[in-house]
Amino acid sequence: MPAKVKRTRANSQLLREQAYLSIRRMVMLGEFPTGQRLGEEQLADQLSVSRTPIREAFVRLHADRLLHRFADGGYYVAEIDLLDLRDLYELRLTLELRAVNRASEDGIEHDREVLLALREEWQEIQADPPPPDGSFIALDEVFHTELARASGNLALVETLESINVRIRQVRLYDFLTEDRIVTSTSEHLAIVAALLEGDVPLAAARLADHIGASLTVVEQRAADAMRQRAVRARRAGGNG
Repeated sequence: MPAKVKRTRANSQLLREQAYLSIRRMVMLGEFPTGQRLGEEQLADQLSVSRTPIREAFVRLHADRLLHRFADGGYYVAEIDLLDLRDLYELRLTLELRAVNRASEDGIEHDREVLLALREEWQEIQADPPPPDGSFIALDEVFHTELARASGNLALVETLESINVRIRQVRLYDFLTEDRIVTSTSEHLAIVAALLEGDVPLAAARLADHIGASLTVVEQRAADAMRQRAVRARRAGGNG
């Protein structure tokens, strides 16, 4: 393949990814009014791209459950059920604590190789953290599923993965600022350190605090975004 064609494709892919990340962040920050159709042309002008990357971003965000789709094909921002969120976080905490506490039982130990690999990976992330664009969610989910996998109960891991899919759209709110990425990374390493030292109660306590802090941040930021969208909707209605 000619070098020029490769560069063109790489640039196109970069534009698509930038459009997706930019619109996702705008959705998370409540920059679109509740129930209002998202405008392809307006966003294309705002982000200095063609309408194709905008359309592709809408499709991806719909798959992320951050957007809903009108019957005629347009998209609007999905609202969040905060009560459902709390119930799912409670289930998540129950599953993850069970995974950690299995090592308290006779004849059960965490897979030390998995824990050592997690520690190495997260030390590297701590040294070079990703930007607060929402991409951290994928790394975070892998950490928690691998932590559960180290317990040896794969059925538990599968259930946790299904819960992660359901709460992913709102857990993105946890990683919109650098401080939350830094804090979460440190907490991950502290949980792993306790398990490597054989202190299961300490690991469980740190895990519970970690998930509880995440819920608090997510609920607050999601509620703020919902209020912001409602304000924008009222303003749009008043100008209509």
